[in-house]
Amino acid sequence: MNGNTGNRSTFHLDRRDFLVASAVGAATIAMGGLPGMAHGAGPLALPPLPYEENALAPVISSNTIGFHYGKHHKGYVDNLNKLIAGTEYADLPLEKIIVAVAGKADKAAIFNNAAQVWNHTFFWQSLRANGGGEPPASLKQKIDADFGSLEACKKELTGAATSQFGSGWAWLVLDGGKLKTMKTANAETPLTAGVKPLLTIDVWEHAYYLDYQNRRADYVSALIDKLINWEAVLKNLG
Repeated sequence: MNGNTGNRSTFHLDRRDFLVASAVGAATIAMGGLPGMAHGAGPLALPPLPYEENALAPVISSNTIGFHYGKHHKGYVDNLNKLIAGTEYADLPLEKIIVAVAGKADKAAIFNNAAQVWNHTFFWQSLRANGGGEPPASLKQKIDADFGSLEACKKELTGAATSQFGSGWAWLVLDGGKLKTMKTANAETPLTAGVKPLLTIDVWEHAYYLDYQNRRADYVSALIDKLINWEAVLKNLG
């Protein structure tokens, strides 16, 4: 009896690890590798923004981007490099660091900074100037099939973003072949849940407070309507 239970536990652990590794691999391949993060060997670099700091204005001002990217995102990169210097994680790609330390209480600081670097890099690529609008036809078809309509998808994504208590993220993910929305707190990421991230919205206050103060709903609505990079979502969907 005990032997069977042990085998079953091992199976579930192996299956979880496999799902997590698969999600990480799929997301990385779909994104073409996160810029500056795809390879190990040496300190991690702050990935470049895919546009100028003023490109998302007036929805997100250059002032917000300057602090969000230049201070917060850079801070996570700097902190992570300090935390992993001289450790077994020093030369690992970012995604492998996240998988290696996920769920380990004594490695929480490494996980939080590594996941925040990954989440932020993914966030910048989820946006573009003059975004929003209608997704590409094939993506629109998938959205209609899984949500019923584009408006229903946007409503669920908005709900996830506005209902996340405190700091965190709202996501559009692929789970078992179906599009779904989810939310994660603080630095948590779908990469450790075995699902494939397609799009994210940052709802930490530093993402919007300079422009919207406490009006998170206004920030989320404007971002979804005017900045969502549906082409990147389609690419991530593969």
